[in-house]
Amino acid sequence: MGLISNRVERSQIKPGDHIYTYRAVFAYSHHGIFVGGSKVVHFRPQRTLHSNTDTPPDFYGSSSSNPSSCPVFPDCGFKQLNSGVVLSCLDCFLRNGSLYCFDYGVTPSVFLSRVRGGTCTTATSDSFDVVIHRAMYLLQNGFGNYNVFQNNCEDFALYCKTGLLIVDRLGVGRSGQATSVIGAPLAAILSSPLKLLMPSPVGMAVMTAGMYTMSRYATDIGVRTDVIKVAVEDLPLFLESMGSEEEDDDEDEDEDDEEQEQEQTSTKKNEDSKLLVAR
Repeated sequence: MGLISNRVERSQIKPGDHIYTYRAVFAYSHHGIFVGGSKVVHFRPQRTLHSNTDTPPDFYGSSSSNPSSCPVFPDCGFKQLNSGVVLSCLDCFLRNGSLYCFDYGVTPSVFLSRVRGGTCTTATSDSFDVVIHRAMYLLQNGFGNYNVFQNNCEDFALYCKTGLLIVDRLGVGRSGQATSVIGAPLAAILSSPLKLLMPSPVGMAVMTAGMYTMSRYATDIGVRTDVIKVAVEDLPLFLESMGSEEEDDDEDEDEDDEEQEQEQTSTKKNEDSKLLVAR
């Protein structure tokens, strides 16, 4: 792999590698864990049978009791019911796209030199057997609900490689790809007041690019402080606790809204009473 591109040949990848490929003319990338035997475990949003998607139905609707549409591997497309974690063959994962390998343990300078997010991290990877164990365990037990900004395919692969999860579910997840989507417009907004101090278009472009790159670096799982190591066997309990906290927050917000409505109603009644007395 070079400094510019992470593209590799199939003969170069090994079990436990975090691989990815680009979709929709490089608009976004899809990530997974290569587990050997031409098989990849990856995470996709669940789809109904009638959903409009260009992804083969076996990625979303297959289970151990459903036959695979893959002509080579009968178990391609295996997934548990109500889970987005899928086992597919390398060909179906790539869908005629090129193969890339995600970099771990890169230096800050290398990380900052990668303009596009979702290609590397400063965090180090665990051993290949631990990575494969996490991927296969999640294939059987799921990885929670898919969320494009907080719990996507790159987040899944990053967890399999590092075991790191974010404590605070607000904001973006571990995904460098999601951070890039949010970081670019944010950098443009933050740098806009500097136009008065830096009228040069070139200077503004450099300033915006610098803010964008630093925002990516600040949210990288290798440097952020709001991540913890969670054993894969404890992951369902962790996700459940995070879900209950979000539900509690929603309930608190609903209670606050109800109290405000009651106060407004009470105030209105008092005002009406005063008007009646005045009359």
